[in-house]
Amino acid sequence: MTPARIILGVAGASGAVLALEAARHLRSIGAEIDLVASSAAERTLTEEIGPDAFGELRAMATRCHAIGNIGADIASGSVPVSGMIVAPCSMRSLAAIAHGLDDNLLTRAASVQLKERRRLVLLAREAPLTLAHLRNMTSVTEMGAIVLPPVPPFYLPHATVSEIARQIAARAVDLLAVAPPVAKAWSGSD
Repeated sequence: MTPARIILGVAGASGAVLALEAARHLRSIGAEIDLVASSAAERTLTEEIGPDAFGELRAMATRCHAIGNIGADIASGSVPVSGMIVAPCSMRSLAAIAHGLDDNLLTRAASVQLKERRRLVLLAREAPLTLAHLRNMTSVTEMGAIVLPPVPPFYLPHATVSEIARQIAARAVDLLAVAPPVAKAWSGSD
């Protein structure tokens, strides 16, 4: 069986740990990762996690693509991938995706997922939200994307921010439906 090929887009929003955790979950299910990160994402990874964070993320990727390389294979719908996660997804990237502004490889690859009717999961990271943010979320949802704000799953006991980030990233991977679920599920109450 061919491993799933997933695009991991990383925008410059706060929450860089979500990119690392998503990559770890994708690797744990044996997925191939096509990484495309903005320069702001590289900076945020360094500031929020440390100087080795971007290198660690790149090391988990099967293929790394420059943000400006709109000629990369993942910019074409003819290249078979199983979907894409943008973690975190900045409001700028969300707006570009919502309005079809394929001005870099991250937004172009996301648009390709939408036009090919593939799964696109956006971990939209901002708070509070403006009306423009909400309208852009509505727009991408109407086009078929899944907007997953990285809200903590308060119903599960968590001791650390790392555990919360791991759960949110696992949920994003689960939404791609390429492997059995890995996120902790609500067990119900009696």
